[in-house]
Amino acid sequence: MNQYSTHDTSGAQLKLWDSAGPFETGAMQQLRNVASLPFVFRHVAGMPDVHWGKGATVGSVIATKAAIVPAAVGVDIGCGMMAVRTSLTADQLPDSLSAIRAEIERAVPKGMESSQTANHVKGGWAITPNSVGRAWNDRFEARWRAILARHPKVDGKTSDQLGSMGGGNHFIEVCLDEEDRLWVMLHSGSRGTGNRIGTYFIDAAKEAIAKERLDFHLADKDLAFLSEGSQLFDDYIEAMHFAQDYAVANRELMMGRVLEALRKHLPAFKTDKQAINCHHNYATRERHFGEQVWVTRKGAVSARAGELGIIPGSMGTGSFIVEGLGNEQSFCSCSHGAGRVMSRGEAKRRITLEQHAEAMKGIEARVDEGVLDESPAAYKDIGAVMDAQQDLVVIRHRLRQIINIKG
Repeated sequence: MNQYSTHDTSGAQLKLWDSAGPFETGAMQQLRNVASLPFVFRHVAGMPDVHWGKGATVGSVIATKAAIVPAAVGVDIGCGMMAVRTSLTADQLPDSLSAIRAEIERAVPKGMESSQTANHVKGGWAITPNSVGRAWNDRFEARWRAILARHPKVDGKTSDQLGSMGGGNHFIEVCLDEEDRLWVMLHSGSRGTGNRIGTYFIDAAKEAIAKERLDFHLADKDLAFLSEGSQLFDDYIEAMHFAQDYAVANRELMMGRVLEALRKHLPAFKTDKQAINCHHNYATRERHFGEQVWVTRKGAVSARAGELGIIPGSMGTGSFIVEGLGNEQSFCSCSHGAGRVMSRGEAKRRITLEQHAEAMKGIEARVDEGVLDESPAAYKDIGAVMDAQQDLVVIRHRLRQIINIKG
């Protein structure tokens, strides 16, 4: 059964998986703007967590031919999720989880904090751990130097942020599934490196488009694109792939350090051999409807048949491990989370500290004004979001967090 609707009075080619009535007006206009681009392939897919974003809608899947929109990929290139199941169960946990939370916070830099005693400085490493240094030297340094040789303006903090979490909606969680098995789950991306790459090439695309005579109207300047075959396009793809690979390694290094932190406080345990590590802000070359296209997922997860993915709710409402059903109408994609119903500013104005504390009962987490913009009430109902994509994924595990760490 198809859950999506194709109705749109503007005539734009949209297929929408709507969880709770029409999407917000601003997000719908962005979807129409993107669908109007002449190089968009077939249609734009809107996931049930759609909300307004910069240029392109968060929760959209955009297939294109011979062009790519850097702002649709965004500035948190390669942002995504990682989850690992352990052999531990709930009855092996201590009554208080505060010491475990503190140990994890010491193990992984987060946000833009500075803590010299924990070897963290401005969201990165004061002294780079050996494992991080090896990963950088073996996998990234030569590639980074090649990018800087052509685009030196993207230089900045890079190796010293590898293995760190970031702020905002990024997090580390310890969770239990329906069988009370313990999981570790985290959310992070390419940190400042991806931000600089994204920002630089968004601006470069705008400058390039300003010099061209387009035979169509660009509805939003943030939809400036790069044409395949140009040197700038090739350079962007190289830098974007670098950031996406950096993000994967970033999550792997974070996960290793979190598991080490757990081993200091919990009985000996094993982990599943195969972890789930998936992007939800990225672009890649794929085959759909018989043709090779670029697929940009801005706040969406690949959900090919049999592929495992992660859909988080909020810091107080749990998450889902899902298996893709390979629905071509969504370009084999699903939502990347619950999606916001309040902007960060609105959430801080409307949600009280008392309401946040009530929503976080039973979870070892921050309960202060600094995280009100991430409180569960700022997000859509994750149950409704999951119900709206039953033709995209099947739920394999429901996770409920017992420890939450925000940047």
